[in-house]
Amino acid sequence: MIPLRDVIPSRTTPYITITIIAINALAWFFEVALPREALPEFLQVYGMVPANFHASTLVTSMFLHGSWSHVIGNMWYLWIFGDNVEDRVGHGRFIVFYLLCGIAAALGQVIVDPQSTLPTIGASGAIAGVMGAYFVLYPQSRVLTLVIWIFIQVVEIPAIVLLGFWFLMQLVSAGEIAATAGTHGSGGVAFAAHVAGFIVGVGGVFLFRKREPVQQWWT
Repeated sequence: MIPLRDVIPSRTTPYITITIIAINALAWFFEVALPREALPEFLQVYGMVPANFHASTLVTSMFLHGSWSHVIGNMWYLWIFGDNVEDRVGHGRFIVFYLLCGIAAALGQVIVDPQSTLPTIGASGAIAGVMGAYFVLYPQSRVLTLVIWIFIQVVEIPAIVLLGFWFLMQLVSAGEIAATAGTHGSGGVAFAAHVAGFIVGVGGVFLFRKREPVQQWWT
């Protein structure tokens, strides 16, 4: 299932979401411009490597990506869900929320596979936190979704169903990988980071969201 757009318009311009997307795009073009032989070393230094942990890479790693599909897919999800979450938590708090979710996601990957020598990169852990926040804030929203099954069709799916299903798939996949931990040379998707980011987003949004104005009736 590929989300195309949600049905809730943002009440404010999502400056931070747009800025994050721009920074990720610039970082990706920088990666593409590097000589092929220099890229692996660059990712080892600025990606988050559990077996060679450096705290600074918890931040730098979430602005790096491994392929065009990786960066485009992540930024697409951020664009769909980020504007509404930014709207509800506020611009300043949104960047803090986003970074904390990304850091928690990276730490979740370290916990699951602490001996891995492969660099963990990508914004998907932080974006999973944004999706977790959307899950809490807009459960009744509908998301126009491309469903590829026997037939290809576009349907509106409640956000609570779409995001709940997505989280369940990440949880199952993370469990399967954890069961075979120790094979550090294969790489792949950091499902544990997705799970950790989503959980932190679900819980953290209660602390970060702005209070909705209380309506008063005068007589």
